Amino acid sequence: MDLTIYDVILGPVITEKAYELNKILKKLVLKVHPHANKPLIKEALEKLFDVKVKSVNISVRKGKMRKVSRRQVQGPLIKKAFVTLAEGYSLDLLDQAGAGVISQENKIKSQNETLAE
Repeated sequence: MDLTIYDVILGPVITEKAYELNKILKKLVLKVHPHANKPLIKEALEKLFDVKVKSVNISVRKGKMRKVSRRQVQGPLIKKAFVTLAEGYSLDLLDQAGAGVISQENKIKSQNETLAE
């Protein structure tokens, strides 16, 4: 199966932990194609977003076994890439999602403050 650079990156992982990794350690957490490897991910990021990649680490989570009627079915395989950008480069894929997380935290704090009064 031949992958192009457009098929490799499926999207950012939008979680609080991924947001903190991006802001503090300048790491991106991305969902990638299950057949993508480190050099292909590095090449795709450098060409698509015009950034310099320092390192790429990959995590593969195999799907859980579940029962569907009488059968056992395995869930989907999820492959994530933790990308460290070189010094001086930044990429804010989580900017809009991070704003949602922060605004939601502020809503919870304001609700707690009104309940305390």
